[in-house]
Amino acid sequence: MKPTPEGWPRISSSVYYDDAATAIDWLCRTFGFEVRLKVEGEGGRIEHSELEFGDGLVMVGSTGGKSTRPIPLPAKSPRGVGGANTQMLCIVVDDADAHFKHSKAAGAKILDEPTTTDYGEEYWSDRSYRVEDPEGHNWWFMQRVRDQKPKKA
Repeated sequence: MKPTPEGWPRISSSVYYDDAATAIDWLCRTFGFEVRLKVEGEGGRIEHSELEFGDGLVMVGSTGGKSTRPIPLPAKSPRGVGGANTQMLCIVVDDADAHFKHSKAAGAKILDEPTTTDYGEEYWSDRSYRVEDPEGHNWWFMQRVRDQKPKKA
């Protein structure tokens, strides 16, 4: 594979909000994302944004995609489709318990408290929790607590 453009991970996801500007502020305050780019359109509409978390990147935009698109994207907030999620993002953090405490104190709706899942001796063990943001997107935050054991030759 060719290298990715500078500053871009191999895979990045987009999430859409009815009120993307408020969502961006909330995601930064609650989860620790940092705004790399925010393109505002008419009336404060978010045409495109890029939020970083370590070496990860998520794009956040207003529902329907860019307002100049001839055919709007079929992108909606979970709020606009009865709370359904078609994707859930998983973010690796250094300390799941500390991140959980910060998210909870900032007002995140906790769906799953921090839990350690051991996938067995041949695999790994993670500590994770799940939250819902104000428009219904689900977010998983996980910390690897034990790596996979090397396979025997």
